[in-house]
Amino acid sequence: MKKNTMITIANYIKNVPELAAEYAEVQAELDKGEAKAQANRALYAATHAVVMATLSDKPMTVAELWEAMKDNAPEGMTKSKVQYALRELWASEVIKIEGKVNEYKRA
Repeated sequence: MKKNTMITIANYIKNVPELAAEYAEVQAELDKGEAKAQANRALYAATHAVVMATLSDKPMTVAELWEAMKDNAPEGMTKSKVQYALRELWASEVIKIEGKVNEYKRA
């Protein structure tokens, strides 16, 4: 079920006394999802400084970047998550060099 659907259901049944148990269940799922999202935000925030300190003016592939930084990466961080962050979260802070294998450097 999509998050927006769950929020709509929760808002709809929130003030219906007969559906208090169902509301609690839906709200618990929403809370669990929010806790997971917050943990991911914290993980990416902790990783940001490591990535930016590792990148330089010399272009690097994600694999090269990961090799250079993996020992300093927070627990739970992976090469795939770094790639996602470079592409989606930190795109304005890096320069992407398109190629057979994309490379990145600091902006």
